[in-house]
Amino acid sequence: MSDRDLVLQRVRQALAGTDPAPAPVDRGYQLATGDAGDPATVALLCERLADYGVRVHRVAPEGVAAAVAAALSGLQRVIVPVGLDAEWLPDTGFEWIPDDPPLSTARIAAADGVVSAAAVAVADSGTVVLDGAAGQGRRVLSLLPDAMVVVLRADQVVASLPAAIARLDGTRPLTFVSGPSATVDIELVRITGVHGPRTLDVVVYEPGAAEPRR
Repeated sequence: MSDRDLVLQRVRQALAGTDPAPAPVDRGYQLATGDAGDPATVALLCERLADYGVRVHRVAPEGVAAAVAAALSGLQRVIVPVGLDAEWLPDTGFEWIPDDPPLSTARIAAADGVVSAAAVAVADSGTVVLDGAAGQGRRVLSLLPDAMVVVLRADQVVASLPAAIARLDGTRPLTFVSGPSATVDIELVRITGVHGPRTLDVVVYEPGAAEPRR
């Protein structure tokens, strides 16, 4: 029996008052597998992000600040969420604007960019997840600035969405980011920056990584 026939059969049964009890729902969900930070998993994340137009920088821990500086090249006013690791920020060249006390929407929109930590990243979909914890800040910080730089540890990268969900708190404000903000109008013209950052850089740091790539 096709899905169409099954739906029509159930409609007829419901109208006749003979609708049987619903069949049990299959709960054989995909489970979280794989180790976070596996080199192949991190490489897959970087490949997926690059496919979306994200500029990816893989560095050693001591190279994070230089990678952030490269990602923000040409910008000046950059928002810093509460709790962001100060060692990730270059010493000179930028005006760091802390979100403490919370900035107004107008000031956030007027900034050139934002630097943020993340909660987890999903390799197979090329997705970075923010949950508003320390270093990530309020959701609005990831929506209004024109440029965004996200810093990730390699051990925050997992293979699949189930593995990511297992590491997240569903009561927190979760934001899933897969590439720069983009949409397509009725004439199929791709437009970036409509409802989020126009440019997205992701810095992945891990021991022994290569120098920053622009």
